[in-house]
Amino acid sequence: MRPLRICVIASSRFPIAEPYAGGLEAHTAALVVELRARGHDVDLFAAPGSSPALGARELPVAPFASSPAARADLAAPPETWMREHHAYLDLMLGLHRGAGDRGGRGTYDVVHNNSLHHLPVAMASTVPAPVVTTLHTPPIPWLESAVGLSRATNTHFIAVSDATRVQWAPLVDAEVVHNGVDTDAWVLGPGGDRAVWSGRLVPEKAPHAAVLAARAAGIPLDLIGPVGDPEYVATQVLPLLDDPGDPHADYRHLGHLTRAALARAVGSAAVAVLTPAWEEPFGLVAAEAMSCGTPVAAYARGALPEIVDADTGRLAEPDDVAGLAAAMRDATRLDRVGVRTSAVKRFGLTAMVDAYEDLYRRAVHSLGQAA
Repeated sequence: MRPLRICVIASSRFPIAEPYAGGLEAHTAALVVELRARGHDVDLFAAPGSSPALGARELPVAPFASSPAARADLAAPPETWMREHHAYLDLMLGLHRGAGDRGGRGTYDVVHNNSLHHLPVAMASTVPAPVVTTLHTPPIPWLESAVGLSRATNTHFIAVSDATRVQWAPLVDAEVVHNGVDTDAWVLGPGGDRAVWSGRLVPEKAPHAAVLAARAAGIPLDLIGPVGDPEYVATQVLPLLDDPGDPHADYRHLGHLTRAALARAVGSAAVAVLTPAWEEPFGLVAAEAMSCGTPVAAYARGALPEIVDADTGRLAEPDDVAGLAAAMRDATRLDRVGVRTSAVKRFGLTAMVDAYEDLYRRAVHSLGQAA
């Protein structure tokens, strides 16, 4: 089977660069690297500032300033929204014209939409190649509208979990491909006596609940990740932490770390805590922790019951802080090698990219092309 020419469309809002803004950006980088390692010719279109090592082609997020008359319109969307709209519109029009890859080797065999924007879905029928869209979130208005209105016959959908598939089922028939992590980067760690929580510090991730549960369990906790909502962090998270100037603090925020530093911290933890306050579509940080041999204690919300089983962690009822504290204590007794072994088998890049390759080739074949 010949290598494929693949166009991967990423987010225009956050660059694909370390430290990653979130799981979507980490997923995009891992997918592109693994596809190239398998011999495929991959062009990545991503936000300005993406890692030079990925050779990304910048989505043209051009400066945009509304005229005074347009700004006077009370219904005018934010200018950031307009810039992203123009970036994806420009890209999709280029793909419509049959723009080939940068090496001039012809048009793409497959377009993989790994963004959350609606235009790659809404305009899929204009592209002379199959368009594969990964559904990384529950239905959101613009994307739901684009999916509902699209009549494209060249469109294929992947859900990152069965929970996400069920949420989208009224609109699309999506295949399930669990996200994968680079298990050569997330290696078995020694463990330790602290808990770890990682992700964006925002209300829907509820890091404050992790602090409350850790205090109830009597286990020190490190929060790791960027502050996504400063007001929430200032009012609900920081008051629960120790003095940031105390080098021996039990409950602390370590900031936003690179993948290597984060992997070391996670691998040196006794347990990883997940506290979603929304229907978590997958939970990449759970797979990362398990790959390090670190068991997981989490709220049983969204896809987490699919990800965390009895061999890799413990689940608590959503929003039950006392139950989560008990889950943390219980999870620390699990065998770290067993946790790692399960994660490599279920959530390594091999399984994920095998499934993507299979869908790519079926999608190409469905258009009558040789794959």
